Amino acid sequence: MEEHEGDLVIFDEELSPAQGQNLEQLLGVRVMDRSELILDIFATRARSREARMQVELAQLQYLLPRLRRMWSHLSRIRGGIGLRGPGETQLETDRRLIGTRIADLKAKLRIVAKAREIQRKSREGSFRAALVGYTNAGKSSLLRALSGADLLVEDRLFATLDSATRSVDLGSGHEALITDTVGFIRKLPHHLVASFRSTLEEVRDADVLLHVVDASHSDWEEQREVVLDVLADLGLDQTNKILVFNKVDRITHAEEEALSARIRALEVVPAVFVSAHVPDTLNAIRETLVARIRARLSEVIVHIPVDDGQSIASLYRDAEIVERVDADDVVSLRARVPAAVLGRLAAKERIRVEPVG
Repeated sequence: MEEHEGDLVIFDEELSPAQGQNLEQLLGVRVMDRSELILDIFATRARSREARMQVELAQLQYLLPRLRRMWSHLSRIRGGIGLRGPGETQLETDRRLIGTRIADLKAKLRIVAKAREIQRKSREGSFRAALVGYTNAGKSSLLRALSGADLLVEDRLFATLDSATRSVDLGSGHEALITDTVGFIRKLPHHLVASFRSTLEEVRDADVLLHVVDASHSDWEEQREVVLDVLADLGLDQTNKILVFNKVDRITHAEEEALSARIRALEVVPAVFVSAHVPDTLNAIRETLVARIRARLSEVIVHIPVDDGQSIASLYRDAEIVERVDADDVVSLRARVPAAVLGRLAAKERIRVEPVG
């Protein structure tokens, strides 16, 4: 530190409150650990009200046991004159203020979580996929390329903190709702995971996880394991996954072949190789998702009276039509139908449904 005239020391591990205090006394300069640095990065990236609350909650929970050496940084959250009670020290006052603010943030985030739950319920019946992966693997770029939506895309850590859901046309009459999520990183602070739990509920409700991996990164296997560990912490290790190797435009054909061989050797989940900047490669994702959707559909023949145009239009909208036969007073449609739509059709007296095979 003296040789480089440093005025800040950062440790790549989480320090206990006592370790941080002892090191600052020993070195005479500001000391940060990995968790505090990551929290600071998140604070600079947070844009929406929800993301700012989530990051502030994580910062305060991290800060609370470290107040003895950090209380001087708290002037920005104190609200004015008269907050200190009789006989209270500055440290006790700050602890009380932080405890109150934590309780307030948790209450506000519970309200946001309920709103998210209502949004998720409105999407029931739709096929849902979630993009997960190490930070800067290209999840936002992929969602923008697949959906055509205008999303923030930057080549830096944690560019996206807010989950974004967009409708993606998969072709063959199918579509999926795909959600982008916050990126993971090695040794992600547990306070941060807890604070972002409501945002990550979008991942919990997904029918399939698109695990995005940076194919050009030398440590892609370690990054993949980190993401799997975080998913396991969230109880999502059993969710269906598809490995999506992104940025294949940055590697040679020989490197891609070696990557494929490595995946086969690991005997892991299905994998596709794409680049968000090469549109033709994205068909691999679309085709894989269509196959997952079709696996969930029941193939049936639906006989609908010709005068029931509403039911016929509904079937064309919500199912995949394979064949149509028109008779005098009945339209017979062979179709792959979602379970919810099948239930609605079977409940109508004038409609007859026959299973295929």
